[in-house]
Amino acid sequence: MNKKIQFQLSFMMFLEFFIWGGWFVTLGTFLGNNLEATGGQMAMAFSTQSWGAIIAPFIIGLIADRYFNAEKILGILHIIGAILMYLMYQSTDFSVFYPYVLAYMIAFMPTLALVNSISFNQMTDPGKQFSFVRVFGTIGWIVAGAVISYLAWDSTENISQGMLKNTFLMTSIVSVILALFSFTLPKTPPKADKNEKASISEILGLDALKLLKDRNFLLFFISSVLICIPLAFYYQNASPFLTEIGVENSTFKMSFGQMSEVLFMLLLPFFFKKFGFKKTILAGMLAWTLRYLLFAFGDAGDLVFMLIIGIALHGLCYDFFFVSGQIYTDSKAGAKHKSAAQGLITLATYGVGMLIGFEVAGAISDRFLISEGTHDWYSIWIYPAGFALAVAILFAIFFKNEKIEYKEQ
Repeated sequence: MNKKIQFQLSFMMFLEFFIWGGWFVTLGTFLGNNLEATGGQMAMAFSTQSWGAIIAPFIIGLIADRYFNAEKILGILHIIGAILMYLMYQSTDFSVFYPYVLAYMIAFMPTLALVNSISFNQMTDPGKQFSFVRVFGTIGWIVAGAVISYLAWDSTENISQGMLKNTFLMTSIVSVILALFSFTLPKTPPKADKNEKASISEILGLDALKLLKDRNFLLFFISSVLICIPLAFYYQNASPFLTEIGVENSTFKMSFGQMSEVLFMLLLPFFFKKFGFKKTILAGMLAWTLRYLLFAFGDAGDLVFMLIIGIALHGLCYDFFFVSGQIYTDSKAGAKHKSAAQGLITLATYGVGMLIGFEVAGAISDRFLISEGTHDWYSIWIYPAGFALAVAILFAIFFKNEKIEYKEQ
């Protein structure tokens, strides 16, 4: 992989995750303060991510693996996303906002698998090379949060004036930039033979389900679904939690998690080599438990350091589980179904797992609502802490240690 291609892939990742971090982090705060959404309505909005992830494997399997270049699909989807983001920017009522965010997530979630597929297609040793490209996605997320806090859109005063809606306009503009840039990316043609008669399962990318016949991959798939239930609590509740208890510039402070991602992303190849896949992913799972316990016992006063540590653990939580899982999935997939395999793991994590998680998080948030705008956060955070610990124990017992090896292709 030459320097030019590495730069292209890195900039692609930067823009991809700038777009996601540029509105998703503050979505809960925006919904609660500006659209007066309930916990249940917030769960509906956040669950659109899951519906998009569930549909993603079918879009990827139908188009990217069989008919069209991945980089062209990436550009088209981000053009659609830019239009939908602008419509969200103009929305003032939840009933109007919801259809737009649902359509947006159906367009956006497949792009997470596409950027991985485009990257892996250019790499000779993804286990070593992917981290150094993917880290720029993390930097993009950090920059998005820093821009929001620098412009003070997330200050208490500006939140009340509705300034958070500007995040959607900003994201719309960056989506156009990525859409145009996508057409300059290295060509990633479909792997399947278009002249070969395909079954319905092949057309829809369902052949990637054959990976589940591997006992270890099946356990990883199930664990991916389960660990995303507590993850949903973080995405849905972290911003409202910090805002409610009085933490200023919360969006920038939440980017500390992405700053730690940079460090752990660069450390990932070392951990892979030194400790292996199982121990690496277990460390990520256990970090979720520790993070939620810190949130449960921390506060905005003398114990604010506990919240900062909990946020900073995001790098360990995300990189050691999700990025490790993407590399593991790529190593298991054959050349013909790499995109579909990435779509499958996207379905497991951001799809099924978080769909359940957002519903649970919304119900528990409403259950521990003390009064309007006030929650029993200790009780809310204890639930995901316990669940993440249970998943880690099950994975430790049943997953057999395995060395990441790429098949001859």
